[in-house]
Amino acid sequence: MLQRLGARCDKSSAEDTVDMRKAGQGGLVYSTDGGRMCPACRRPIAACVCAQPQRAPVSDGIVRVSRECKGRGGKTVTLVRGLQLDEVALTALGKRLRAACGAGGSAKDGVLEVQGDHVERVIEILKAEAFAAKRSGG
Repeated sequence: MLQRLGARCDKSSAEDTVDMRKAGQGGLVYSTDGGRMCPACRRPIAACVCAQPQRAPVSDGIVRVSRECKGRGGKTVTLVRGLQLDEVALTALGKRLRAACGAGGSAKDGVLEVQGDHVERVIEILKAEAFAAKRSGG
């Protein structure tokens, strides 16, 4: 009986390694045509589009500040949307807002998140920095 169990383990581990090879992307690292290849976009390093800076999303120029608690385990978060800033400026503004509110947060996909209900304070700070800010949502 021990031999049969051992045989089953060997068979399943062999199948697992085959599945892992299929699941992994693997891929081209060097090509004689283009030289080194980018592992993310699979283009030659000279034509790589991964390292190019992302453009700021187009909006109507009004910064919308809202409060949300859905999908966050009941925690309230203040969201700032509609900022036409690059990633570096967005991160710097987020740091100033979090410091002024005394809270944590992050900058994801062009949206600033400040932990807690700080909608009024964030709107005041944004208006002081010459942004057209208004409250959205409830």
